Amino acid sequence: MNISSDRLLSLIALFAACGLVVSSVSLQHHYATSKTAYCEIGEAFNCDIVNRSEFSTVLGIPVALIGMVGYGALAALATVFRERRDSMHLLLAGSIVGLAFALYLTYIEGHVLGVWCILCLTSLALISVIAILSSMGWMKPRSNRLP
Repeated sequence: MNISSDRLLSLIALFAACGLVVSSVSLQHHYATSKTAYCEIGEAFNCDIVNRSEFSTVLGIPVALIGMVGYGALAALATVFRERRDSMHLLLAGSIVGLAFALYLTYIEGHVLGVWCILCLTSLALISVIAILSSMGWMKPRSNRLP
């Protein structure tokens, strides 16, 4: 599949914007004081349990806010700073860090809390796609150098 760098960056920006929206909704659930039925599906799925657990913050900062900052940075790299020479390297590094964090949180959901959050799983899917697209963009210039 041969996708131009501009198209890859546009796709990354689109998925990062979606991640920003998902993280914003998750942050709203984190601070909500009443029970929400938004993603309560049986005993296996409950965003409230996940978003209000002891694992929903890192050093007092909500994980959803960390996600918003991360997705915002990825969106900025893919749009405002797309012409920078190191933007694809930074996108790849940022998306890999984000993916590793999302995988850790997914492990916590499944093996510690025993409940899944649809918003969190959506965020995992989005950062996974961004990491794949970033790696494609990072490898693209290298492949152009081959004889």
